Amino acid sequence: MNSQTKYNINLEAKYNHLETIDVNSIVDANKEKWFNQTLTQVNNSLVRLGILEGEFHWHKHDNDDEFFFVLEGRLFIDLEDRTIELNPNQGVTIPKRVMHKPRALQKAVVLMVETVDIIPVGD
Repeated sequence: MNSQTKYNINLEAKYNHLETIDVNSIVDANKEKWFNQTLTQVNNSLVRLGILEGEFHWHKHDNDDEFFFVLEGRLFIDLEDRTIELNPNQGVTIPKRVMHKPRALQKAVVLMVETVDIIPVGD
């Protein structure tokens, strides 16, 4: 994915409290390479679903940590000094102010947890 590629980032929660969240239906319907859907809000946090193939840009979040948890596929998160590799059922928290670049060589399905104030493309 090059810098010309647009990311599809949906900030509005798709599901309200007490609604069943159906990740498989979102994954099955998705046709995009880099898709991010806010699933629900839990207190001051958002739970997001990423369906990712390709790479995001280098960025950081000045005030927010960001949690990634892989459901399917493999996610690489490049840091300035190393790369973290996540396989299904593995996760990591990227601390605020840490430059990072998520990428997936093939389709990966990822849950992310972040605050409601986070700017998904970075500060």
